[in-house]
Amino acid sequence: MKRQISIWKFIKRSIEENIPVMLLYVLESSGSSPGRQGFFMAVNANKEMEGSIGGGIMEHKFVEMAGEQLQEIRNKKQEIRNEKVAAQIKQQVHDKSAVKNQSGMICSGEQTILIYRIREKDILHIEKIIVSLEQNKNGTLHLSPQGILFEDALPVKDFEFNLKSEEDWNYTEKIGYKNHLYIIGGGHCALAFSKLMNTMDFYIHLFEDREGLNTMGANNYVHEKKVVKDYSELAQLIPPGENNYVVVMTFGYRTDDIAVRALISKSFKYFGLLGSKKKIEKMFTDYKEEGINEEALKRIHSPIGIQIKSETPEEIAVSIAAEIIKVKNIG
Repeated sequence: MKRQISIWKFIKRSIEENIPVMLLYVLESSGSSPGRQGFFMAVNANKEMEGSIGGGIMEHKFVEMAGEQLQEIRNKKQEIRNEKVAAQIKQQVHDKSAVKNQSGMICSGEQTILIYRIREKDILHIEKIIVSLEQNKNGTLHLSPQGILFEDALPVKDFEFNLKSEEDWNYTEKIGYKNHLYIIGGGHCALAFSKLMNTMDFYIHLFEDREGLNTMGANNYVHEKKVVKDYSELAQLIPPGENNYVVVMTFGYRTDDIAVRALISKSFKYFGLLGSKKKIEKMFTDYKEEGINEEALKRIHSPIGIQIKSETPEEIAVSIAAEIIKVKNIG
């Protein structure tokens, strides 16, 4: 999220300093495209830039294209506020056998990329975007031939792109954190895991039932921390949802059991339980004997993480993060 804020602030600064600036935005992507839908960057006439649309020769080509157009604007000494809308839609095919729109890459994906010259009138909505992101709120970004628009109301879908022609198209995106990560337990593994996940697109919640835990106090990587009297409270604190990820990593069997029982009836995008194979086998055997739905148990990733024989908290964090990324991106 910090990266997104830095891009919008860079755009705002460029306009305020009367430096022509271009927004490059991936409106749609498929296959093995290096820049996924929602990736964006900005380039100004001083050859400064922020962000990325995927890197490689394709990005270099678009940066050069944007730079040439910006120099033309600067050479003509035209005022930004008086220029007509400049929005171009470019299709890129990452296949050298493609008849047209070859990107120069061979990864077999496709992208639809917007090149849009920012205008002074866009600043109002850009400022709203910055404020919303800094406050960790969600909202809707609209891009169209008419420019940039932001509203607080949330869209139905995270991304939506409709293209009729280069003069008639609309892109909407839910901006802000799209995914919520709920970490149950504030120990050493949670600290290492939080630090790693802080760099990704997750709003992180941390729960612990021990007052004054040093690793809980040292954890400055999460967005919210809460000490609960008992992990059974999680039933009211953590909602189900396709954008919600849950990791249980408390300090022992009893507290793991309480947390799992509080959440097992809910549906999450990801539900993982840290622990030894022996511990989890016993726990699940008890659940089955009690008549707990076996399908619900199958939804729990346990033992948690990609199996890389991790031992340290940092290695365990990498293992869990890799599994969550896989679930998020592949399903």
